[in-house]
Amino acid sequence: TVYDNTHIGHVKTYVQFDLLARYLRYIGYEVFYLQNITNIDDKIIQRSAESGSLWIDLGNKFYDEYTKDMAVLNVTSVTKYALATDFIPDIIRQVQTLIDKEYAYTTTDGIYFETNKFQNYGKLSKRVNIEETDAQSRIDQSSKKKNWNDFCLWKYSKKNEPFWPAPFGSGRPGWHIEDTAISEHFFGPQYDIHGGAIDLIFPHHEDEIAQMEAASGKVPFVKYWLHTGFLNIDAKKMSKSLNNFYTLRDVIAKGYDPMAIRLLILQSHYRSPINFSWEALDSAANRLKHIRSAAELRHQPISYQTKSKMNILSESLSNIESALNNDLNTPEALANIESTIDIFLNNGVGETEIDNYETWLRKIDTIFGLNLLSSTPDIPDSIKAQIITRNKARALNDWEKSDKIRKLLETKGFALRDETDSTIWYRL
Repeated sequence: TVYDNTHIGHVKTYVQFDLLARYLRYIGYEVFYLQNITNIDDKIIQRSAESGSLWIDLGNKFYDEYTKDMAVLNVTSVTKYALATDFIPDIIRQVQTLIDKEYAYTTTDGIYFETNKFQNYGKLSKRVNIEETDAQSRIDQSSKKKNWNDFCLWKYSKKNEPFWPAPFGSGRPGWHIEDTAISEHFFGPQYDIHGGAIDLIFPHHEDEIAQMEAASGKVPFVKYWLHTGFLNIDAKKMSKSLNNFYTLRDVIAKGYDPMAIRLLILQSHYRSPINFSWEALDSAANRLKHIRSAAELRHQPISYQTKSKMNILSESLSNIESALNNDLNTPEALANIESTIDIFLNNGVGETEIDNYETWLRKIDTIFGLNLLSSTPDIPDSIKAQIITRNKARALNDWEKSDKIRKLLETKGFALRDETDSTIWYRL
């Protein structure tokens, strides 16, 4: 839902689904990865009113920022980003179908899906009691609806809110109908994999199942559901509503390599929660350096070898694939990568092994997307000179000059992070 910048709680889901799509392609599947962009929603309307900007401009701005963030994280597997407002005719058709099949009823504020009429409502979440609701559920609140868990398909137009004409009354789509209308447009009423973070199970994914299976009469709507665990901070879910979040840009601004963020996420199983801390991110950054040091060995082949290690590489790939075939066990796969790396770091890469070693690295990079084989883009000589001048000032304890140069570089789009024995630069 594009009403703010991406925080790293969101990033966990996007990175882990990126790995899923990458791995499915790696083992030979053709993958169409559809990601739905909610660009009309209560939260967007509220934020646009608070900021004084048009809702469409707000959505376009943060959609653009989101795709930039995904590029920084090397999340490149999405086939199609689909904006909800581009599919209003599909949404209207699906609402009309549910009306015609008598799964929907009309109130003064909108059109609702009557969950009591859908026989297996609750089959994904197993949540059927009102006592089980929580603040994150985003259940449509209305005194007009028949049942506590009925959800809105179409919200009738209100003053100063966007609306579209429809045969059942002008208004705008509910949250859940956007996604099934979009997926039906591309895939029809059934497809293979759907998912998101664990908090989407109820009511969002439960409601998607109900409205799509009711509309089409085909079961199941989705064959496989995958849900990612939360990224927590201080043992609480990181979220905008709790105001306990860091945006991706906040973290990068502290000097962290985006690939360290990616590795922090991938070293935990997708269904497991992660408790975010700067110490954990530092540990992932050091782990990334270790893996990248192994990638540099391909530039330093040795002219001898005591024993061929080609069998080690093929066995390593087999073990990595076996781990990922087992419900995307990324912790086990990464552990195997590091144990293989240590063999080569300790013994070197023989000249006759270089091709196989580089192929092994390339396959790992194809799956994990850590940019192991990419060189860092160079920077202008003038920027290099200023970094050198600043380091000299720091060595002389001239902190005023050092800070002045740092701020100047930031105005030119470059930031610095000082480590014990070096200074790392990165683009803002």
